[in-house]
Amino acid sequence: MASPFSGVLQLTDLDDYIGPSQDCVKPIKVEKKPGKTAAKIRIEDDGSYFQINQDGGAQKLEKAKITLNDCLACSGCITSAESVLITQQSHEELSKVLSSNKTAAPNQQKLVIVSVSPQSRASLAARFKMTPLETTKKLTAFLKNLGVHYVFDTTFSRNFSLLESQREFVRRFQRQTEDKKALPMLASACPGWICYAEKTHGSFVIPYISTTKSPQQVMGSLIKGHFAKQQHFSPDHTYHVTVMPCYDKKLEASRSDFFSQEYQTREVDCVITTGEVLRLLEQKGVSLSDVDSAPLDTMFSSVSEEELLGHSGGGSGGYLEHIYKYAAKELFGIQVDEVQYKPLKNKDFQEVTLEKDGTVLLQFALAYGFRNIQNLVQKLKRGKSPYHYVEVMACPSGCLNGGGQIRAEGESSKDLLQEVEKLYESVKTEIPERNLTVQELYEQWLGGTNSEKAGKMLHTEYHAVEKMNSGFNIKW
Repeated sequence: MASPFSGVLQLTDLDDYIGPSQDCVKPIKVEKKPGKTAAKIRIEDDGSYFQINQDGGAQKLEKAKITLNDCLACSGCITSAESVLITQQSHEELSKVLSSNKTAAPNQQKLVIVSVSPQSRASLAARFKMTPLETTKKLTAFLKNLGVHYVFDTTFSRNFSLLESQREFVRRFQRQTEDKKALPMLASACPGWICYAEKTHGSFVIPYISTTKSPQQVMGSLIKGHFAKQQHFSPDHTYHVTVMPCYDKKLEASRSDFFSQEYQTREVDCVITTGEVLRLLEQKGVSLSDVDSAPLDTMFSSVSEEELLGHSGGGSGGYLEHIYKYAAKELFGIQVDEVQYKPLKNKDFQEVTLEKDGTVLLQFALAYGFRNIQNLVQKLKRGKSPYHYVEVMACPSGCLNGGGQIRAEGESSKDLLQEVEKLYESVKTEIPERNLTVQELYEQWLGGTNSEKAGKMLHTEYHAVEKMNSGFNIKW
């Protein structure tokens, strides 16, 4: 299990999925006084910092408190084992909001909504030895007992992400002759990968990245831009929390692109990890398996007649599979019923190829973990990448193995991951194009599939981060 929070976010406890390119540029707080020469810093064995004055005296330095915005603006490390202090992204902050709601005047209370990822649901189901449906009903009951008003499922918002990714790929494929950076299209749902791309490869790699928002951020747009108004709440009086398998989702929610200047609020106010949900249960002295079940909120959840729905194509969202099948049909009139994966150097790098009469029509790949991602980017820089699309994920084995998932206790990590995968894949799959609620929302909320509003609500952009010149620019 990840380290206890206590106000400190440790981005990952799993030997750094994203290796730091340089140390954090704000590790300590130094009091500057006019007329003083540069201070010397001594680092003790326990990691504490001391400022050595000119008279030889030593003064212990406090760690600087930095926000996630500071982290995103920094060109230093991406995800390192260093602790980053934050104030608005923890289960403790959720508890504060819920507590405040209970004593606030009716017109000052916030509408609190929690959107749970299917990966987190599978991890909780494995820990408490329940089915995904039982887990969802009991988690809904637990959260509502705390004061949450609605509990939704980001599988639902992933329908939009998959549909938009499919259409975006076809548009890119059709313009590849005049736009040399249209392909390969690289997946955009993993914020660890996005951070790495912006800070390490910047303007070179950004044009290749899909502009489609992740399911988390699509749900943010849906909640703050549509559902809140339906419930007669303004976006700034709506508190939206997501439960995610990975710490990097906290960084994603903190991006300035996902902040409403008009209402001064984020699309996703707080991200808590699966491990934090477990800690919340432990703090309340509750075992999820002992909680009475509650009816599911079906409005923005993938549920059909008391049966949960998911998507085919693996535990990271199934982007490759859905785009591949759609493109084969749309571009070449070929119906693909089953995707055949070909593992290359390891199971985290696999290829899928569509051929006709000996000619390669489509070549897709999935690249999980940063060793594979770095190899992919190097091929791209040398002009040697043969792929049209790559599903890129920072974590080895993908999102089900995210750094925020519940860690193994009394069993091997491999056995636990296999159990989580089994539970994740046990739900019935749905086809995004056939989801009637999604079709209705495209019309009622967005004004059509190709409308200007759909582009604004379902897509984003990326920004190259210039490297700072500082004494902490250490190459690892």
